Amino acid sequence: MPKPVVAIVGRPNVGKSTLFNRLVGKRIALVDDRPGVTRDRREGDAHLLGLDFKLIDTAGFEDEDEHTLPGRMRKQTEAAVAEADVALFVVDARAGVTPLDEEIARWLRGSDTPIVVAANKAEGKAGMEGAMEAYSLGLGQPFALSAEHGEGIVDLFDALRPHLEREDEEPVEAEDEDPFAKPTGPLKLAIVGRPNAGKSTLVNRMIGEDRMITGPEAGITRDSITLDWEWDGRKVQLVDTAGLRKRAKVDDKLERLSAADTKRSIDMAEVVVLLLDATRGLEAQDLRIADQVLQEGRALMIAINKWDIAEGASALFNGVKAALVEGLSQVKDVPLFAVSAKTGKGVDQMMEAAFVLRDQWSQRVPTGELNRWFDDAIEAHQPPAPKGQRIKMRYITQVKSRPPTFVIFGTRLDMLPASYVRYLENSMRKDLQLGPVPIRVNLRMQKNPYHQRARST
Repeated sequence: MPKPVVAIVGRPNVGKSTLFNRLVGKRIALVDDRPGVTRDRREGDAHLLGLDFKLIDTAGFEDEDEHTLPGRMRKQTEAAVAEADVALFVVDARAGVTPLDEEIARWLRGSDTPIVVAANKAEGKAGMEGAMEAYSLGLGQPFALSAEHGEGIVDLFDALRPHLEREDEEPVEAEDEDPFAKPTGPLKLAIVGRPNAGKSTLVNRMIGEDRMITGPEAGITRDSITLDWEWDGRKVQLVDTAGLRKRAKVDDKLERLSAADTKRSIDMAEVVVLLLDATRGLEAQDLRIADQVLQEGRALMIAINKWDIAEGASALFNGVKAALVEGLSQVKDVPLFAVSAKTGKGVDQMMEAAFVLRDQWSQRVPTGELNRWFDDAIEAHQPPAPKGQRIKMRYITQVKSRPPTFVIFGTRLDMLPASYVRYLENSMRKDLQLGPVPIRVNLRMQKNPYHQRARST
């Protein structure tokens, strides 16, 4: 679908082109202190904290005969507003509301296009007073903005978002690499666990040959070995790793190097299978390994090996499941499978789940859907107000996937309890179908989050 359209309108020299350049991330429009620099409509692709739209910079609106040059420029502005999904009416907060601003407001009130009002150049006390004066234009609540310094971008996002979000919004591909693109390459799958859990035996069973040396002795595997494999027509990079013992028990230099190699393999993997020994159950070291995998942001699944010789299988499975709920509170419902490296039991189910888990780990939530969920989650459970100070949570955006990483902007977020962030994470997994993957939530209180990005372009 075509992108939604935003038209910037206003009288000459209120900073329309400066704002245009900031939102498109390039110095496309000419900017000068003299009024009337912009004459033709100028278009660019703009990106604002997850919102993608076409932006139109228009000439300064002047009340002149339509046959004069300013009059013909005004006709171009009128056409841009008619085309737009929303018009951004920019006034100069330092100059206050002028008679020409009032004339433009009268024209805009007669338009079918939704209007939002931005009081630009609102730095300092004088600017804020001018922003308050813009209420008199009768076009709703204005917001303060500094296009030059990148301040007020959060308020701009809030004002535009209701007019630009679409139910069928699709991720927009980046020019080089889309950080939200669904993975198409081989599944990078690492098998980790304590020594002698049967990792190499399982790998051999999966690839159908005795590729890895196995035996009853613990610690046979020292290097992490990567094998190219194909399961059900889908490519896999399978990594067998050295067993990880409790750090206090590792006194051999070679074992320390092997452990470091395993940790590098975890960091390079997309999905990590933690292999347990059914004859020993879930031990504290298993939970430490699982926590390490999640801390690295990898998708985790757990397989109980040697199921063919397990005693009290049902009780064992339920016991491990209960212990995971308590021991891995940061990620709920981690996939758990019973497998046998000896017979191949459960391997196909585990692999099918691994591909699903990678897709969830790589997922991108459309900005509109994400912020609708965010508003509902806050309404259902308001953040606390410590010492009577209200915590203002403005909006959320996803900045990357693999794992899904989000940034929440607002005020007093340093006072937000960790329990409330966990509430948001759990709600996100449930309501947005993100699945049992690590989620990163960062809190930012900076005044102009868009400013740094714009400066770097």
